Amino acid sequence: MSFLDISGKISDLKPRLTDMGFAAAWYAVPKVPVKFADRVTNAVSARIASRPGSLQQLRLNLRQVVGPDMPETELDELVRRGMQSYARYWREVFSVLSWDFDDVIARTEVTGLEIMRGELAKGKGVVIALTHSGNWDTAAIQVVRGLPTQMSTVAERLKPESLFTRFKKFREALGMEVAPLTGGEIPSTAVLQRALRAGHTITLLGDRDIGGKGIAVELCGRATTMPSGPALMAIQTGAALVPLELGFRPDGWAMTYHEPIDIPSDGRLRARVTAATTQLADVFTGIVQRNPQDWHMLQPIWPDLVA
Repeated sequence: MSFLDISGKISDLKPRLTDMGFAAAWYAVPKVPVKFADRVTNAVSARIASRPGSLQQLRLNLRQVVGPDMPETELDELVRRGMQSYARYWREVFSVLSWDFDDVIARTEVTGLEIMRGELAKGKGVVIALTHSGNWDTAAIQVVRGLPTQMSTVAERLKPESLFTRFKKFREALGMEVAPLTGGEIPSTAVLQRALRAGHTITLLGDRDIGGKGIAVELCGRATTMPSGPALMAIQTGAALVPLELGFRPDGWAMTYHEPIDIPSDGRLRARVTAATTQLADVFTGIVQRNPQDWHMLQPIWPDLVA
């Protein structure tokens, strides 16, 4: 057997091992006492954050968020807390289906609920735009059951297919309609547009433009691009575009609905999308600067700031 044959088999094995790891976590983590799981994940995340050269991209991102004046020792502490927040997110993902959803709602502090209810009352649907902050899965419980409203979202088609199926079923169990980003029977954009035109909500992450072909904006004082999807979807359907701020509390979660983005009603489509996305970037800047430790951005976000 050649080296290429061996490396190919290892490469084929990695997705299956990843799937097995996630399956094991969904099985085992709910059985572990919460306080013990907290101590373990906090210790592991602190160890990772303390390694020289570790988490350089997260560190670069957080430095841009907080500015040049924060001392290095304070930035070290912020990176550590950021990793603890990220570890908490995954611990909750693996446990939340075993929780009482009414208890999740009770422990979620919601600000601006009247904004969402007012927009939903208009019957035109709401595009909820998020940053990669806090826990959007526990937030979904509050949206679907606490408002209540139907909510749709998209999911990247992971490899292997069994892992994608696990995440799809997980989010469906939380009450979401989940459309595959690619390869679905109906295009994901059509699924989302249908939900909005029925007066429901959709959620889209809007702070990271994976392809780098989105709308040029300034985020936290540095030039980057953000995806056009949230603004475009709102314009195409007449839905409101509402930024949602998420974060952790010691014994629960925090959600703040911001005022809808003021989308121009006239002009070319590109100009309207740009104006709305620029406003969204300003709101997102405030969100990540208020709670940088809960912004789980371990990947490059600014094209000229790469570890």
